Amino acid sequence: MNRLTDKVAFITGAARGQGRAHAVRMATEGADIIAVDIAGKLPDCVPYDHATPEELAETARLVEATGRRILTAQADTRDAETLNEVVAEGVAALGRLDVIVANAGISPPQLWDEITPEDFRDVMDINVAGTFNAVRAGAQHIIDGGRGGSIILISSAAGIKLQPFMVHYTASKHAVTGMARALAAELGKHSIRVNSVHPGPVNTPMGSGDMITAIAKVMETNPSLQHMMTPFLPTWVLQPEDVAEVVCWLAGDESKHMTATAIPVDQGSTQY
Repeated sequence: MNRLTDKVAFITGAARGQGRAHAVRMATEGADIIAVDIAGKLPDCVPYDHATPEELAETARLVEATGRRILTAQADTRDAETLNEVVAEGVAALGRLDVIVANAGISPPQLWDEITPEDFRDVMDINVAGTFNAVRAGAQHIIDGGRGGSIILISSAAGIKLQPFMVHYTASKHAVTGMARALAAELGKHSIRVNSVHPGPVNTPMGSGDMITAIAKVMETNPSLQHMMTPFLPTWVLQPEDVAEVVCWLAGDESKHMTATAIPVDQGSTQY
């Protein structure tokens, strides 16, 4: 406990799921939180329910219940200017920035020849450009603090191996993996570590709405690919808190010598 006492973390996609779990876990370790989420409509290719302002407010309530402070904002990670303003306001109010968790992303299942140019752009804009925008909004504040820090990019098992029937998602998550390594090289002189985390299936609202139906439909086209992500361990699906444990560890000093590392949290599913 208290491994993040008085540090401040900026987290995207924080209204629910993994983003909420990261926020609450870090708060229990003593961190204050700057939390953003679009909390509204997602691109048309996304078949699951979007987050809501009420869910973002619930994240705030859960963080405050730990005794820590949180500032929330509805913001689209594709909007770099708004992200810059939100983080600047958060740093002014909370006094510093130490950790960035670029978590926001989308995951639409589609056959390769059903992905429109607009679909491909939407996935890359949110998962890649949005991730970079989050880093860009916060990194200079960490540098200015002069204490070093930790930047954690949430990639996916698809960023190490692949996710069948999600060419755009797989491409975007490989890009995030490379982005983490390249940022680690440039930001290392400021004692800022940059790592990527690669979860396998996680039990989040991303599986809501028509998501399960959409996955089943694409899987029917090539059933032999259904077993590409079979894990070694008996647990097939993680809880968001399982990933948050790893993210929180990367945010703290126990991982102070780790950077440019891709860390799978996937029960071994990417290892064959």
